[in-house]
Amino acid sequence: MPRLFTGLEVPYDVQLALSLKRGGLLGARWIDPENYHITLCFIGDVDNHVADEVSYELDRAASFESFRLRLSHLGTFGGDKPRALYAGVENNEALQRLQATHERILRRVGLAPDARKFVPHVSLARLRGASAIEVADLIHHMGQFAPLEFTVRRFVLFSSKNSVGGGPYLVEQSYSLAAA
Repeated sequence: MPRLFTGLEVPYDVQLALSLKRGGLLGARWIDPENYHITLCFIGDVDNHVADEVSYELDRAASFESFRLRLSHLGTFGGDKPRALYAGVENNEALQRLQATHERILRRVGLAPDARKFVPHVSLARLRGASAIEVADLIHHMGQFAPLEFTVRRFVLFSSKNSVGGGPYLVEQSYSLAAA
């Protein structure tokens, strides 16, 4: 059974810029730059029939126009016990509509939507044992985050192995967006 999710790929030049943020935090497991992505919807472990249904429905819904996306800041998940360091996506209406469409598709094929609020981001590191102060110091020492922009021209259906996270991720299907 494949473990699936929909998402956006991060272009090579943005991967490179983000990879320069790596290091300087004990207990961090840094994500390999080729595995940087923005998750739209987590689908989970499904059988091949459901995977085919999801792929078919995504293909039918791929009528969105391409759009610009901007990574604007660093952040963490986990509050006082940070568990992930990420590059956050600036609020983007086109991205919100695309993600909401993916959620509707998953409901239509009988899958439950993710209970977590959609917070678009690129995971940079998984954290274990780092204090909130240590992570805040790291972010502070990295200096001001220079925004990174790119055009989203497609979304993809990714698969991953059942692992501890961070990849490797495989593109199972890609869906082009119309030129804006």
